[in-house]
Formats: sequence, C-alpha cells, structure tokens
Amino acid sequence: MDRYRPRLPRRKAAGTHRRRRFIDYPRRGRRGLRRWLPSWRQLLGTFTLCLACLGALFAYVYTSVEIPDENVAARQEANAYYWADGTQMVSLGAVNRNIIRLADVPKSAQSAVIAAENESFYSDSGVSFKGILRAFFSTAQGKETQGGSTITQQYVKNTYLSQEQTITRKVKEFVISLKVDRKKSKDEILQGYLNTSWFGRGAYGIEAASQAYYGIPAKKLNPSQSALLAALLKGAEQYDPSLGEKNHERAEDRWKWILDRQVRAGLMDRSERNKYRTFPEPRKQSTSTSLNGQIGYLVDVANKNIKQRTQLTDKDLGHGGYRIHTTFDKKRTRQLQTSVEGVLKRDIDPKKRDSDTDVQVGAASVRPSDGAIVALYGGPDATKHFTNNADTSGVPVGSAFKPFVLAAALKNGARAGSGDGGRQDVSLDSYYGKDGALQQSADVFPAARPTQPPGPGTPGLEGPDEAHPTLRQASITGGNATFVQLGRDVGLEQVRDTAVRAGLLKDSMAPLERTFPIGTSTPSAIRMAGAYGTFANQGLQNDPYSVTRLLKDGKPVEGFQQTRAQRALDEDVANDVSDVLREAGAKSAEALDAKTTGSIGPFAAGRTGDQDRLKSAWFVGYTKELSTAVAMFRTKPSEPQLLPMSDVGGEKSERGNVFPPRIWADYMGAATS
Repeated sequence: MDRYRPRLPRRKAAGTHRRRRFIDYPRRGRRGLRRWLPSWRQLLGTFTLCLACLGALFAYVYTSVEIPDENVAARQEANAYYWADGTQMVSLGAVNRNIIRLADVPKSAQSAVIAAENESFYSDSGVSFKGILRAFFSTAQGKETQGGSTITQQYVKNTYLSQEQTITRKVKEFVISLKVDRKKSKDEILQGYLNTSWFGRGAYGIEAASQAYYGIPAKKLNPSQSALLAALLKGAEQYDPSLGEKNHERAEDRWKWILDRQVRAGLMDRSERNKYRTFPEPRKQSTSTSLNGQIGYLVDVANKNIKQRTQLTDKDLGHGGYRIHTTFDKKRTRQLQTSVEGVLKRDIDPKKRDSDTDVQVGAASVRPSDGAIVALYGGPDATKHFTNNADTSGVPVGSAFKPFVLAAALKNGARAGSGDGGRQDVSLDSYYGKDGALQQSADVFPAARPTQPPGPGTPGLEGPDEAHPTLRQASITGGNATFVQLGRDVGLEQVRDTAVRAGLLKDSMAPLERTFPIGTSTPSAIRMAGAYGTFANQGLQNDPYSVTRLLKDGKPVEGFQQTRAQRALDEDVANDVSDVLREAGAKSAEALDAKTTGSIGPFAAGRTGDQDRLKSAWFVGYTKELSTAVAMFRTKPSEPQLLPMSDVGGEKSERGNVFPPRIWADYMGAATS
C-alpha cells in the first residue's frame, strides 16, 4: 500500500529559496534566445505603461499651456529706413491690414481658402496629427520646414506664437489650437485667419490683398480672383505672378487646382467652375504714396540687399520692426535726379519728335573703395513707373563692355597667329596686321595726341594705321571689328569670366556669339558702376551694397555682415585699362561742357559709340571717389522689346549717345564740388 502513497514534494534546504522577481526579465526557466524575448504580458504591460505616461504628459502640458495674449506680429510696427547721414528716409508701416468681418468675405473666397489649406476645417478638431508628426521629424532632423497645419494651427501661429520652427513651438501650437477650437467658433477662427495671413505685396489679410492685387474690396472678389488669392497663401514669393515667368506658371497651375478642388470637395458646382477658364491677371504691383519719387527705388534696392545677405524674406520684412541704415547719400541722390530730369527737359521733346517718346533713363553711383551705392535714379516716380531702371537688366551695354575684353586680353593673352594652339602676350600697343595676325607696334601713338595714328609712309614703320589700329586706339575710337577679333582670340569664355569677376552678374551675360565682345550683354546700371569701380580700385572688386546696419528690437540682425574686397584683376592690368579709359574720357569730354568737366578732375570713361547699332546709349565713368553709370533707352510698359533710339533728341544726337555723358558730367560736377 505504501507504494501507492502520493509522493510529497521535497523540501529545499534552508537558504536556497528564491524570491519571485517583480519583472521576470531575462525570463527565468527559458534557454537561449527565448530567455531574452519578452512575453506577451510584458509587451502589453510596457505598451500600457507608455500610453499612461504619454497621457499623463499630455494632460500636464494641456493644463499648463494657456492661450496667450496676441503676439507682437499680430500688431506689427513699421520698418524705418535711414539715409547715410542717419536721418530718416521713410517709415513704412506694417499696418497694411484692414480687419473685416467674415460676412464681408465672399463665400467663394472662403471656399477657395478652405479647399486650398484645410478641406476638413469645419469637421476637424483644429489640429492635424499627420502634419504635426511630419513637422516634428523634419525639425528634429534639421530638414526643411514641412507644412500640413490646419487653418486653426496657422491662425494660432499668426496670432499667438512666433514664427520660429522648433519642436517646443509646435507643441504649444498643437495644444493652443485644441483649446482655441473649443473656445471659438469655426467662423471666428476663419475670420481671424483671413485677417492675419500674409498674401505678399506688403498685404496682411484678405482685404489688403484684394486691394493690392485687384484694386477692389474683398467683398467684390469673384471666385476666380478668390482662387488666386488663396494660392498666394502657399507662399507669395513663389506664387505672385508678377514676379517672373516661373512664378506665373506656378500661380496659374495652383489657381486651376484650387478651382477643381472646390468642385471635388462639393464647395462649387461644375457649371460654376467652367465659367473660369481665363487666368485672373492681377494688376501690376503698386507702391504706397509714401514711396513716391526715388524713395521707392531706394527701398527696393535696400530690401534686395537685405535678402541677399540674410535669410530674411519679404514676409519677414513685412512683419516690420526693422531699422535699416542705408548707404544712400541724400544730397547726391537728389542731384542725380536733378541732372537726369534737367537733360531730359532740355533736350528731349516728345511733342516735337515722336522718336522722343517713351525715353527712359537709369543711373547709379557707386563708391569704388567699398562698393557702397551712394545714389541711383530708377525712373520718374516709383509710384507710377514700377520698374527700377537702375537695377533692371535687358538694356544692351554696347561699347562700354569693351574694357572687360581688353582686361581679359591683357591678363590671359591671345591665340597665336600660327594656329598651333599657343598663346601670345597682349599689350595696349598690339594690333591686327593686314594678315589678320596680332602684332606688336614698334611705334605707338603719341600720348599727347591719342586720336592721331601714324601717317602713311613713315620710314621704317610697318605698324598700325587707321585700318589697323592698336588696341589702345581701337578702345578710344570704337573699333568694333578689332574687338570682335580680339574676343575670339582671347576666348569668349575668358572675356565673360573676366567681366563676372569684375562685378557683372553671370545671368546678365549674353550668349557667347561672335558679337559678344561688343556689348550684347545686359547688366544693370548698378552693376556697371560697380564693375568699372574695380578698375578705379586697381583691380579689387567689391559687390555693390546699400545697407550698412540692420537692427531688430535695437539689436543687430545675426549674420548680417559686409563682404570683403576680392582681387579680380592684377593691379597692372586694371591700371592699363584705366589709362586707356582716361584717354577715352578725354575724347568724350569734347561733347561736354568744358566748365563742367573741369570741375570733375581727371576721370576715366567708357561709352557706346557711333559704331554701336544697339537700342541703348550708355556712359560709364569714374573718378577715385565715385563710379557712375548712366543708361538711356526707349520702352513702353506694354511692349517688352526696346524701341529704336534713332533720332532721339534730333539727328545730331547720334542715337541719343550725347545725353548720358551730359547727365554724367552734370551730376559728377555737382557731386564732387
């Protein structure tokens, strides 16, 4: 019977009892990999714990973050611009906003904005979980800022928070958006969003945007116009169609997309959509009356300079609060305007000659020693003529480009006449002989009479003559054929690179065709003045700039620094070009008032000449203190092509070529007195 008695468990020896662990990990009683794999209970417990922690954290954040007062950005202040002497030039308020009720915004505009920005606006909780997660990961990884915020989130950002892109700000935006969505009605949120959003052209809010783009109050917007304004919310700098061809393409594509999306979302009937097939072109960008005269052009150049040297955008500047100290000299700016208007009034008469209609002038004056833009003339009035003639490209520079060809030849040499691929040195006394080969003159032109070539039959001289001038003489008298051949032998790429190193923009360079050396490129007056300043500065190049200090809340804006001069040309090359230009300046002075030029002192100059057949007239000259470029051309706002310059100012004006030198001399005579 004893053998059927149940076996009792064997007692463990004293001291060998194991206490049960709170977390059985690594798992006891398992071997190998299974020992390290958590059980489903452990996984479930961990997941539950994480959810509880996240819930507690969210509850803490939700209770601790309150809806703040409206931020400074919602009550924007002006930007103040100052002359070089510290006096205020203009104060431009960031107050281009008119608060309107949602009832005054057409339903079509409301629908367009909702379709473009947040289709589920009236049904969501005010936040986009998908968008916030994408923004978190993008910001944490240091990548480009991602969108995806709801209308409520964008309204919260505009009204209560800063524009910084950080995880902390996104968390606050998320929580405040939830609270705002519960506290305010959807109509209140939409109204606030439409009144605080940036539409470009200095316009905050849909009322100001409607005036800026169409010159009408918002309540008169039609569905087509509303769709374009909604497109601008994605980024006015990319979608304002007036800012360039690419912008126009993007704006038109997004305009179509918004109209179609309204149909898909049930916000517009298909029959209504079919009425809008023509792109609603906005009017050209206008400026405030406080920007009249030259002020608007000066502000335009200053803002461009700021954006080039910082990460600020038009939108950032539109928020206001910046103190912008410029290089513009009040006296010289007014004198340049007086000089231009004086010559135009005296010599250009549209009532007498049809060829004098639509004459335009652009001019700029730059300090060679550091590149500061001290004065410019952008047109008759920035509130009426919106193109800045001093900073526009599209006007061929003609023979004023030849000094860059000469500099490239002096520095790099030219292709040898033997055609074996070798190169030969070039000097101012080099010339093309009858055989077309580049040769060196044995007897240069007398310095005292630079325009007189050696006479025929000079004993022992097989040198240059009127048909085969030296490079010095060709630079003074014109010599298009000489420079076409020289550019080819130097290499058009070398010529272009020399001009760009001197300060011209590569984007303004013409195609490298046969006529490239004689000025088919279209630099602005600012860049031409700056590039000639490189010759005046003995080969040291400074980028033209117009802002010396940029302050925000009384503190310098981080990263705003002045670029340093760079060696663009060897000093002897720059000096040789200056010597030739000085002789060219003496010839140009023959067309000027001797009293005026006498007050300027020694100067160097380049100009378009009699051989140029381009639709423009240029004069670029410099002294040690100032380099000034003046361009004259004809154009109509409705026609992109330049009009002929023949007979401008009468037959004796040589296609207007005499007027830029007169403007230059009148201005420089007053500026240096």
